[in-house]
Amino acid sequence: MQPEFPDEDILALFGEKEGSHDGKAWILLFDGASNALGHGIRAVLISPENHYIPMTARLCFSCTNNVAEYEACVMGILAAIESKVKVLEVYSDSALVVHQLKGEWGTRDQKLIPYQSYIRGLMKHFDSIKFHHIPREDNQLVDALTTLSSMFEISQDEGMPMIKMRSYEQPTYCYLVEEESDGKP
Repeated sequence: MQPEFPDEDILALFGEKEGSHDGKAWILLFDGASNALGHGIRAVLISPENHYIPMTARLCFSCTNNVAEYEACVMGILAAIESKVKVLEVYSDSALVVHQLKGEWGTRDQKLIPYQSYIRGLMKHFDSIKFHHIPREDNQLVDALTTLSSMFEISQDEGMPMIKMRSYEQPTYCYLVEEESDGKP
């Protein structure tokens, strides 16, 4: 499933105030969700010019939430490698995945060790790759779309229809209010 999103008004999380990366850095946001309805992953790759490349997938195998988080991270990193990105800033609300990949926490769960090893191998494709933990509220777009992808099944042969996101400044019923001849509604 790869819905299309307009580049504007999607995410204003990382502005110029960040300053932790140079103008060539790409940004990767990822999230995974595992719930009673299924397992979904989501990543958004953002170019230095603020072009958004959203990716999402439904995992058709049983897994924990942490496995889903690692799957989402792998999907995003592979997309960055495919796009020939050399400087990558990775952001997630999963403290476990971020701190394990930074080497600050150990990995004892036998299901997660192969993921950590695989990602460490992928990290060699970059001149610089840094992992950052962000609060869940700063990862809302990716979090919402991950939950969405975990909730419904799609056919392998059919593509996902485009999902448009818009923001409205006023309630839609305001467009029905007609102006009187004196210029007042």
